[in-house]
Amino acid sequence: MLWRVKAKLILAVVLLGVFALSRWPGLMPNNFSAAYAIAFCAGVYLPKKLAWWLPLSALLATDVCINVFFYHVHALDSSMVANYLAFALIVWLGTKFSEKKSRTTRDVSASWARLLSGGVLGAILFYFVTNTAAWLQLSAYPKNLAGWFQALTVGLPGFPHTWEFFRNTLLSGGLFTGLFVGAMKLEEKLEPEEKTEESPAPDAEEQPESV
Repeated sequence: MLWRVKAKLILAVVLLGVFALSRWPGLMPNNFSAAYAIAFCAGVYLPKKLAWWLPLSALLATDVCINVFFYHVHALDSSMVANYLAFALIVWLGTKFSEKKSRTTRDVSASWARLLSGGVLGAILFYFVTNTAAWLQLSAYPKNLAGWFQALTVGLPGFPHTWEFFRNTLLSGGLFTGLFVGAMKLEEKLEPEEKTEESPAPDAEEQPESV
């Protein structure tokens, strides 16, 4: 129906705006971002093609703007590849938690909890992918199990501990996923029920004429 198409477009615009604002440096604590939840919810709720190109193109556009206008460096950098890979994995994860599959659970609260756990899982996935990539790319990390554990916990001297980034990633992933999924569940309850067309009454049988 037409209202469903409009709802999808409105959702896409809202997600795009929140995505861009939450990534701008200084607006939120480090790694506290709606981006993880938006990538996951895009995979859950948006049509297949839109679910992929909307969050990834928004990621590319915001990266270019932040690097050029805030940090005054090159628009793109090879170190961003891990971020794009992580976000793509979160979108893919969202498609596995798609709304059609969630509706197999009749209990709304159970469905909400299921999607919330998916958003948190996406945030964890982002943390492991990006910090593992940093461990592989940066020469300051020893290329052994201890170095990988360092990259996942304390990071490099002189910088905030990576477990603090993980805390913010986890909290924001759960918070924003819960808010977005809750809003979608509320919208489903408020949406008008489809009116079924009344079938025409069967023609009455002709009564035989009285003699």
